[in-house]
Amino acid sequence: MRLYRTRNGCFVERNGQYYGTRGLAWDALVVHEDLHGLLSDLIEGDMPVATFDEAALLAPIARQEVWAAGVTYYRSRGARMEESKDAGGGDFYDRVYTAERPELFFKSTASRTVGSGGKVRIRSDAEWSVPEPELTLLVNPAGHILGYTIGNDMSSRDIEGENPLYLPQAKVYDGSCAIGPSVWVSADPLPASTEIALEILRQGKVSFAGSVALTELKRDVKTLVEYLFRDNIFPNGVFLMTGTGIVPPSDFTLAHGDRIRITIEPIGTLDNEVA
Repeated sequence: MRLYRTRNGCFVERNGQYYGTRGLAWDALVVHEDLHGLLSDLIEGDMPVATFDEAALLAPIARQEVWAAGVTYYRSRGARMEESKDAGGGDFYDRVYTAERPELFFKSTASRTVGSGGKVRIRSDAEWSVPEPELTLLVNPAGHILGYTIGNDMSSRDIEGENPLYLPQAKVYDGSCAIGPSVWVSADPLPASTEIALEILRQGKVSFAGSVALTELKRDVKTLVEYLFRDNIFPNGVFLMTGTGIVPPSDFTLAHGDRIRITIEPIGTLDNEVA
């Protein structure tokens, strides 16, 4: 099932048909212990709604925070070492890739996050900006994974490469985070064969494309969640981006007007323009 948040309320899509959530708001849904069971009960016996307005889609986030994990794919490790080699920080990324403790950092609030169809941004003081397509977990207050969405962890690679301590500036700014278009809710985890695909269009033509399977993800997602919840509480639930394994070449940087399309089946496609 896919769970959507819209200006007209929340909706569940199953087998191509859409259902309401009987007035339950987003925050009431995503703190549930068994979201799949709750949604199944809510739509059981209900009639599908006549129409579903995709133009009314909102980012699937309300009072949740967005956090992120870094250097969870080998390709990401190599890219981070390359971008920071002149600053002497390359060794940091190799060490965190092999360490037991993952890299975790705060990424975004709801007010800085856009949904599919919204506009992401590149920093005005950055010269090398890229999207980072990531499988993103929806986790309830008890630390249980409820569902999956698509995340775009927009990053300023030159700023982070100048000094690893600049990571918050490279990662956290208005329009630096996109999630959506839905949350995939299932009784079973996504299979390891699931692929993340990225396509960047410039003036209507493909400027970069790449894909990676979850088999390349070094960290177990449950371990990432366990570390995130150490000495942290999330009373409204939390989103956790799990890292990127797709890295454009070093001579590529985003430009205003580019369109970023990230697809993970069965979640859908997160589609954003660079403002």
